[in-house]
Amino acid sequence: MAKKKCPECETCLPQWLAAFGDLMSLLLCFFVLLLSMSSMDAKKVSEAIGSLSGAMSVLEGGTKTEISRQRIQESTPIEAQDETTETVNQVTQAIIDANELREKGHGPAISMEEAQEGFVIQLPASLLFQPGSAVIDNDDALLFLKRIALIVEELPNSMEVSVQGHTDNVAPSSSSPYKNNWELSSARAISVLQELLLNGVKPERINAAGFSEYRPLATNATASGREKNRRVELHFYGKKSEQEGIAKQTILDKAQTQE
Repeated sequence: MAKKKCPECETCLPQWLAAFGDLMSLLLCFFVLLLSMSSMDAKKVSEAIGSLSGAMSVLEGGTKTEISRQRIQESTPIEAQDETTETVNQVTQAIIDANELREKGHGPAISMEEAQEGFVIQLPASLLFQPGSAVIDNDDALLFLKRIALIVEELPNSMEVSVQGHTDNVAPSSSSPYKNNWELSSARAISVLQELLLNGVKPERINAAGFSEYRPLATNATASGREKNRRVELHFYGKKSEQEGIAKQTILDKAQTQE
């Protein structure tokens, strides 16, 4: 009796497909394990859904949530350091360098202090001028003013500089070209202003004034006090906005109307 032939076997799937299926199974198990070990913050999920709903107009009709104020503060990037603050640091370094050069000399040092709308640099008259003179003849002072002029250019355009001259209560000597302390203090302020202009400060950002002996820092009864009072101050302040000027103008108009 003739033997029956075995039926032909069906063609199997490619071998690589079996390996690929095993790989997908392993990856699925791996992600399931990761999910099981993670912790879900319901508040964060709710805030994320709320932010998507508000920003992208999706999930309409769903639960509306708001991002907490604390979360907004935490997610806000840190702003860059203010340019004015960085400039003040540069001025401080320039003052330190200038005072180190004067350690061998005598007299008050250059100083800086905060003001209501900016800061003030105090330059002793002994650093800048000879007694009764308004001519700057000190190389260290000229170098310092040049550094200040470069720093002024880095300040915002809203910052202005006011150069203010001050004296003690002793009148200029007969050999001085100035009749009184008003002329001397004004001439010294203008001399410093002109030096800053020569070094690139824009004229519209600077002004000068003389206050004679009437704004002393110390008593004029002692030599050290009078030396502190002989100074030139550089006042850095913010320019007032046009709205403030209009408001003041309106007040004056009202006062004139009432009269």
